[in-house]
Amino acid sequence: MDNQINLNISPEERLVNILREKKYHVSFAESCTGGLVAATLVSVTDASSVFCESVVTYSSEAKIKRLGVKKEVIDFLGVVSEDVAGAMAQGVCNLTGAEVGVGITGIAGPSGGTPDKPVGIVCFGFCINGKVVTKTVNFEDVGRNNVRKNASTYVFRTLSYLLENEN
Repeated sequence: MDNQINLNISPEERLVNILREKKYHVSFAESCTGGLVAATLVSVTDASSVFCESVVTYSSEAKIKRLGVKKEVIDFLGVVSEDVAGAMAQGVCNLTGAEVGVGITGIAGPSGGTPDKPVGIVCFGFCINGKVVTKTVNFEDVGRNNVRKNASTYVFRTLSYLLENEN
């Protein structure tokens, strides 16, 4: 794939193109973004050719029940952790049969932050054909919907990068 970025298309359009080229399907397990990533993806023409399904697992119980995240991991590390995000990504792949899964968990605010995990922190898990990569980004306390929007854009850009550089 050409590593040049077409600046005339949105990050979500770019991702759809990459997924189509690779003949991959994607599913999302969203928490703090509340379905925004899926909604943004389906705004792209032909997204149906690459999009499996999405689940909004906002509560810890939903993450455990729907995605198979271990309760012990949540109890020990907290729901906002790379381990949970990675387990969410793997779990949504297992649930849907998609080659690509993304897990997103964080603190959008305005409350819920702590000194260790401030408002604006979001953990991401990306599962591509069984290989899981995790990232944590602090988008700062820029307002609930801005954190959600920034996290959504981050998913499209990072997943595109990971897919283009997949071994």
